[in-house]
Amino acid sequence: MSSDICRKKSTAKHMMDSSKDFNVRNIGALLLVFLLIVSLYVFSNPVGSKPFFSPQQYHPHNCSCPQSNTSNGQRGGLDAALAEASTANKSLIITIVNKAYVEGAKPMLDMFLDSLWFGEDTRQLVNHLLLVTMDQTSYNRCIFLRLHCYKLQTRGVDFDIEKIYMSDDFIRMMWRRTLFLRDVLKRGYNFIFTDTDVMWLRNPFPRLIENGNVDLQISTDKFNGNEWSKGNRINTGFYMIRSNNKTISLFESWYGKKDSSLGLKEQDVLQNMLREGVFRQLGVGVRFLDTRYFSGFCQQSKDIRTVNTVHANCCRTISAKVADLMAVLHTWNNFKMNINHTSQFRNLKHVNCINSWKNI
Repeated sequence: MSSDICRKKSTAKHMMDSSKDFNVRNIGALLLVFLLIVSLYVFSNPVGSKPFFSPQQYHPHNCSCPQSNTSNGQRGGLDAALAEASTANKSLIITIVNKAYVEGAKPMLDMFLDSLWFGEDTRQLVNHLLLVTMDQTSYNRCIFLRLHCYKLQTRGVDFDIEKIYMSDDFIRMMWRRTLFLRDVLKRGYNFIFTDTDVMWLRNPFPRLIENGNVDLQISTDKFNGNEWSKGNRINTGFYMIRSNNKTISLFESWYGKKDSSLGLKEQDVLQNMLREGVFRQLGVGVRFLDTRYFSGFCQQSKDIRTVNTVHANCCRTISAKVADLMAVLHTWNNFKMNINHTSQFRNLKHVNCINSWKNI
């Protein structure tokens, strides 16, 4: 009987010890879960940081975006915006938008940012993108997206609605853009200027020459096969330019022809200056970008494996550009996901852009 009592006591003690071990293990597991939750919160929300508000999280940094107005001489605002967006060697990417480019079911600005998000080696480039806005609506949208923002205004001109290609307001807006970019050059900044209807599918910098002898590298509507030929038809929707006395003089001469070039957009005037030998006289070294890599709707690259950018040029309205660029991004995403690794751009007909020229 005494042996039975001993066994019972031993069993009870074992059960109590097991229960204690179980409780200790549970407490330990709960503590580990708690510590894991705390650590995740701390690392995902470091002190002083703000959560990303944009669901796509395009922007890997917080940006203090100054609001300013170049038309009233507030130079400090532009200087601050350029300094925040630029690299250590004073280089940056610039694009310009108005209200028409930030509103709608699928705004053009969102598509531009989508291309940087889904492109190859392009996400980090947003760190050095300055979005120049021409009205309050587009400025507010820029702030919401946490980009580097600068508000550009022009007295007496309303730039907040879509400017149809080659309309008087469109031409005025293009000249205002030229004046602004001249001011950037005069402040000593090198930049890539890009229209927002240019999709950045791959980082373009490996295709651009880092050579002091080349001052301007500019996209083309039609590429004639020779990247040094003055016979190429240029497009000012995408170019890289160095700030120096030669390029500043070029922009001064270019903008100086505005009042004597009625009915011509700034791109046509620059093309004429090229033909007239102004580039040669100023000593500006210019390289014309091959549409195989810097493609557009005017002359489309067929090789999706090598193309860097796609521009919705030769298109009249924003709605047509958006519709046809969505097909470009769809084809690109399928290619990247290996759904159709033989996919090419040759099957894209840009029907909406073609139809945009009808009934003018």
